[in-house]
Amino acid sequence: MTPERSQPLLRVSQLAYRWPNGQRAVDRCDLQIEAPGLWMLVGGNGSGKSTLLRLLARLLEPSSGSIALQGRAALVFQNPDHQLLLPSCGSDLDLWLPAGLDPAERLDRVHRALDQVGLAGFANRPIHTLSGGQKQRLAIAGALASGAGLVLLDEPTALLDPTNQTEILALLRDLTHRSDQPLAALWITHRLEELDHCDGAALMRSGRCGPFQPPATLKNQLNRPGVLPWGQSKR
Repeated sequence: MTPERSQPLLRVSQLAYRWPNGQRAVDRCDLQIEAPGLWMLVGGNGSGKSTLLRLLARLLEPSSGSIALQGRAALVFQNPDHQLLLPSCGSDLDLWLPAGLDPAERLDRVHRALDQVGLAGFANRPIHTLSGGQKQRLAIAGALASGAGLVLLDEPTALLDPTNQTEILALLRDLTHRSDQPLAALWITHRLEELDHCDGAALMRSGRCGPFQPPATLKNQLNRPGVLPWGQSKR
């Protein structure tokens, strides 16, 4: 049984971000994640999804509002080639580890992270020999090795074939529902079919998030006659 929490894992309050040209990307956004699980944000291009994740990962500083997060967050990019920097799987994962660990603990954490994503024995494997799906698994392993309590995934299946898309979704489902230290994951997508795998889904539009709700409920709302894919009524 998961113990009760006095505070949510993540609370975003009135968060806003403007680009240097003054264009508003995130607009007084509220979002709350109470517990581990696979949570998804769906929305069209330009809705603010990727900008929100970068704010949560502290890659951008908000113009206003607040982020309260238990622990730390780690961001997994859409294209793993944008974040895999070193020649081998093990050396790249070592970059994600907290400072101050002794060599034996560092090695153990690298191997444990690889094992959790189905890449056991890959520590010395050159990254350039990996498939696209394996590279995305390695990027997820980096988030695990960092000790993050919240994993942020920016359309992680967008560049993968259907088989690897299904496998990555299944992997995150397993990691967020394991009996020992389940993860919280916030996954952004524009594919309604991916919502079938999550615990709760929310619509992001014009820089704001709606409430999390059962994925089937949100899909039914977006599929209603007279509604365009991202919840904008037809005129």
